[in-house]
Amino acid sequence: MEILDYAFMQRALIAAALVGITAPAIGTYLVQRRQAVMGDGLGHVAMTGVALGFFFQASPVWMATLVAVLGAVGMELIRSRGKTSGDVALAMLFYGGLAGGVLIINMAPGGSTANLVSAMFGSITTVASEDVTAMVVLAAFVIAVTIGLRRQLFAVCQDEEFARVTGLPVRALNLLIAVTAAVTVTVAMRIVGLLLVSAMMVIPVAAAQRMTRGFAATLGLAIAISVTVSLTGTAATYWIDAPSGATIVLLAIAVFMGMTALSAPLARRRARASAAGAAPEGQLCPRDGVQDDVKVQDGAGAQAARPGSA
Repeated sequence: MEILDYAFMQRALIAAALVGITAPAIGTYLVQRRQAVMGDGLGHVAMTGVALGFFFQASPVWMATLVAVLGAVGMELIRSRGKTSGDVALAMLFYGGLAGGVLIINMAPGGSTANLVSAMFGSITTVASEDVTAMVVLAAFVIAVTIGLRRQLFAVCQDEEFARVTGLPVRALNLLIAVTAAVTVTVAMRIVGLLLVSAMMVIPVAAAQRMTRGFAATLGLAIAISVTVSLTGTAATYWIDAPSGATIVLLAIAVFMGMTALSAPLARRRARASAAGAAPEGQLCPRDGVQDDVKVQDGAGAQAARPGSA
């Protein structure tokens, strides 16, 4: 294929595949715990890291990773200690990160806000060999956390109080989720862009929820959708000269709309089955697409929740 004759396209397609795997891998947990907009806040604060990379003439990817991780830890600590609401913490990340990036980039030697555009919206031509190496390392971390600790993370996202009672280190796992989300943001920076990465964490998961009922099935289908649209969108930008991030996100939205239309008859059948009390135990909640592990005890009418198997 002609497209593979160019080194920059080879690097871009590798980066797109990594984004396609990592974004929904962590996005599945964020959607479950109602933190779908976390990627937006981390994307904004990561712009300060990109600007610091230009200022110190260091790798923007690694600098953005460091700053995003620090921002994620700070936000999670504020949320967990209850000193301020989660939306206020996110707002501080949104505006403080964006303002800091704009200020610092204009102080950098030869820097201007134009240097932030490719990081904000993605550009396949900016993916360098060292960026691919950094993205592979960061993606390996994300995959190891989201797959290797899926049972623990699932339990925490389902019910923090129950997870704490069972002995799980809830605070450490919450911090790990936040850090993993921050790392994923920087993995997607070159292809999707910092302002659009949250869409890839949410839309493929939402599309997969239209067709699946189990946690593992939702995660697997979300990754398949994300990888497909990421590779297709990146390849399409070679032919139509369009921004990669915008193309990928619009393709993901198109897939979501298509799956929503296809799932409508299935949703009606599930609604009828639920109304008739015929829904089998252990199905997904239609509301949020995660496993419903509430088991009704025979005779007593009481309910006991337990962490589901991921």
